[in-house]
Amino acid sequence: MTKLDARMPEGPLQEKWGHRLEEMKLVAPNNKKKHNIIVVGTGLAGGSAAATLGELGYNVKAFCIQDSPRRAHSIAAQGGINAAKNYPNDGDSIWRLFYDTIKGGDFRSREGNVYRLAEVSNNIIDQAVAQGVPFAREYGGELANRSFGGAQVSRTFYARGQTGQQLLLGAYQALMRQVDRGKVKMYPRQEMLDLVKIDGVARGIITRNLITGQIERHSADAVVLCTGGYGRTYFLSTNAFNSNATAAWRCHKRGAYFANPCYVQIHPTCIPQSGDYQSKLTLMSESLRNDGRVWVPKNKEDIGKPPHQIPDADRDYYLERKYPAFGNLVPRDVASRNAKYVCDEGRGVGATGRAVYLDFRDAIKEQGRDAIEDKYGNLFHMYHKITDEDPYEVPMRIYPAVHYTMGGLWVDYELMSTIPGLFVAGEANFSDHGANRLGASALMQGLADGYFVVPFTVGNFIAEYDVKPVGTDHKAFDAAEKDVRDQIKKMLDVGKQGSRTVIDIYKDLGKIMYDEVGMSRTGDGLKRAQDVISGLREEFWKDVKIPGRADDYNKMLELAGRLADFLELAELMATDALEREESCGGHFREEYQTDEGEALRNDEEFCYVAAWEYSEDGKPTKHKEELEFENVELATRSYK
Repeated sequence: MTKLDARMPEGPLQEKWGHRLEEMKLVAPNNKKKHNIIVVGTGLAGGSAAATLGELGYNVKAFCIQDSPRRAHSIAAQGGINAAKNYPNDGDSIWRLFYDTIKGGDFRSREGNVYRLAEVSNNIIDQAVAQGVPFAREYGGELANRSFGGAQVSRTFYARGQTGQQLLLGAYQALMRQVDRGKVKMYPRQEMLDLVKIDGVARGIITRNLITGQIERHSADAVVLCTGGYGRTYFLSTNAFNSNATAAWRCHKRGAYFANPCYVQIHPTCIPQSGDYQSKLTLMSESLRNDGRVWVPKNKEDIGKPPHQIPDADRDYYLERKYPAFGNLVPRDVASRNAKYVCDEGRGVGATGRAVYLDFRDAIKEQGRDAIEDKYGNLFHMYHKITDEDPYEVPMRIYPAVHYTMGGLWVDYELMSTIPGLFVAGEANFSDHGANRLGASALMQGLADGYFVVPFTVGNFIAEYDVKPVGTDHKAFDAAEKDVRDQIKKMLDVGKQGSRTVIDIYKDLGKIMYDEVGMSRTGDGLKRAQDVISGLREEFWKDVKIPGRADDYNKMLELAGRLADFLELAELMATDALEREESCGGHFREEYQTDEGEALRNDEEFCYVAAWEYSEDGKPTKHKEELEFENVELATRSYK
């Protein structure tokens, strides 16, 4: 076990990023055009990074698994993006945004990275406005703000319930400008299947064309990975079905440490599962908790009654009751666990009993239907289309679902992984959210990394390492391509004789993960998960059924490769959760809780980042980055 160095700049917290920028080596404008950079993923982090690197003069290759960058999963983000502009004049500041983020992550994130995130947040809003992103505005023309969980100020900028889509279109138009200029070349429908290292440095990738099946080689002077999180390990999640962890996991197997894999966020406001046929779940934005009130019946005998027949005296507004200071705007991990508790007590509503009400009756009475429609109209429309219930007339039914992963590839302060030249941005890295992400911070981190961090730090790496061009005929590309082809052949050889479909095995993985590595965990449950996942992995490589060929469009082959990686990653998630003998944020071990049922941290033993090194023998090595809190005091989180 080694202690990791985040390469944090010296000096006061408020001056660290400025000092690092002053110290960085630069690539001269006439030399940038000599350097090639690969960006994998074109969501908010990848799209903004590729656009900015192209604008600076680098030659960029941008890869996405969709047919267009506009279809990246960032488009699904709904409620908003945080920034410390303090437009409502309610006491916000860069420091308060920093502190709320540290506290929201249950004091398990790195101070320097989080402060930088808060510091550049205001620049993101200016950038987006300049691009024409249609943020909501007040009557006088000022940008509007609303509240989100874990904060007592209004700092969230939004575009109704379509904020991710509008921000992605802003980044997309900046990206397409560079495509038109010839500085960015797009590679759609390509999946990264391996990382190529030369002399220990990331120098390229191996991809598969998802339409033709062709295996391709691409070289570069640096690789920027922006491929999102690993929530689809659970099968059902709010992520798009194509979201996956393959690129990140293949980098992990090449030497990039994987940090805090047990930190998974289960979002409290999602449309409940309604059948076994579903391949994903639908998010209902956290912004709805600004005006919606969460409740269940006080008495079990009222569960079957229509909600309008249950008087207020017989309703349990449990978040308002337990957390009066924050009410319905407690952080996501707190809201999710409490929804589970009341449903476990037998007071859940709906056909399955795994749902609670999110009720807009009072808000519509006080503000009028038009005002609620202005703020949440598209969300209400979406809920109505999916459930055939009108939330203007009856309460929404919601239940927690896997949404975001705070863990990811370990990166230092400059967002470089343990592999020199491999940078990781957005949800694919671990750096900013600790054990729980506050709402409206994902879009903030993705754009902060892409627009304002990676373009500087990649240039510093190129100048510092004096990177020289390399061709795809290098023997390292031969070896990496052979590994990719061998794995595909191995899967197809098993798949010709196998009897269990990829989806069958995938659903079994999702069930054990949700049951034992989900909202609530125990030591015995995690050991059981390890055994079951190991058995599923063995079954996959002996009995999976994969029709079709490698040199053609083959959706099951595509999915099988991702499942093979999920099975390995799931074992690491269970191992990490088992070894972290404390509760913090989204990682809730039932053995470690307060008398009031809240998370009980153990700062003496677990105030560190767990960064795992891959091992071929299935016994990964844990390395630690000790977390130092020089500017905030470690405290028990309280939202009461």
